[in-house]
Amino acid sequence: SGAPSDFITTNFAQQGVMSDPISVTLFSHQKYDDNFLVPALKQQCGEPHVKCLPVGLSIDTVELAGSSVAVCLFVNDIADSDVLHKLNEQGCKLILLRNAGFNNVDLEAAGELGMSVRRVPAYSPYAVAEMAVALLLAVVRKIPKAYNRVREHNFSISGLEGFDIRGKVIGILGTGNIGKITAEILKGFGPSRLIGHDAYPSDACKEMGLEYVSLEELCRESDIISVHVPLFPNTYHIIGKDTIPLMKPGVVIINTSRGGLVDAEEMVEALKTKRIGGLAMDVYEHESSFFFHDCSDQVLGDDILSRLLSFHNVIITGHQAFLTKEALEQIALTTVENIVDWTAGKESRNEVKAIAKIDASVRRFSRPG
Repeated sequence: SGAPSDFITTNFAQQGVMSDPISVTLFSHQKYDDNFLVPALKQQCGEPHVKCLPVGLSIDTVELAGSSVAVCLFVNDIADSDVLHKLNEQGCKLILLRNAGFNNVDLEAAGELGMSVRRVPAYSPYAVAEMAVALLLAVVRKIPKAYNRVREHNFSISGLEGFDIRGKVIGILGTGNIGKITAEILKGFGPSRLIGHDAYPSDACKEMGLEYVSLEELCRESDIISVHVPLFPNTYHIIGKDTIPLMKPGVVIINTSRGGLVDAEEMVEALKTKRIGGLAMDVYEHESSFFFHDCSDQVLGDDILSRLLSFHNVIITGHQAFLTKEALEQIALTTVENIVDWTAGKESRNEVKAIAKIDASVRRFSRPG
């Protein structure tokens, strides 16, 4: 598919506006949402029923949803118990997550209030997996440093020495859709071992030659660790004070999942002592104040983020791993599908309930859907 107009014509031309459209308020609106998601919502619900707000959802902004039946949220919007109770008082019944993770929603409160929470479980796992590999290559081969030098007409390659990925031990922490595809891509580099850890071992991963090991062994053996687990209370800082000391000196860590999985403060210390040889992250635990905003004319008030950005062997991108045309199209399609199913009273595999959160706490970690 090509332009947004083609996308709408191809996917929604036959449907028209719903006979009984619901009102939707989209929080954390970004320019790229206008390519597919916003046109799809307007086509489905009718333009007067769709409101787009650049601000994130929080207790301070919840009143902006007005009497909307549905709110459409992104990764850093806050839908805790207080916010959900306020939304419910205003008439909101449907929480539409335009992403896979749901750690920012109090599912128990939503259930008690009779609010349905529906997500986009798989928009493009390839987008995130490919970004993880791109970040790995960028940090290992010092590509940003080389790029900046050449832009200044400095063609010296001194200090740009990297290492071959071939022959290294690669650890995949979490082998859901994204972790599995990352493993498939990295297998092509010819690692000496491809190891993984997941509460739910994947037959597909085993068939490709991935060997499941304990979390401790993965940390001890890996030269490269790519993180792909969801963020739950029991995976918070899964890369932190308990696991970093187990790691090989010089290990490279890639995180394209959720910022809270990596203890950034511990990471600063590990980088200083060279326990960590390279770090690339598309997410950061306290990203909500900065990511998706232009902060170029501000002094960063986050000392840890500022310190991380000062290391030559650290690459941080602003939560863009999902951002491909294919992913944006799928987010739009699934979000509209979630609206249609909810208005028709249909059950959906995209709905998430509190039981998923409770169930996760029993295990070391689990994967959604």
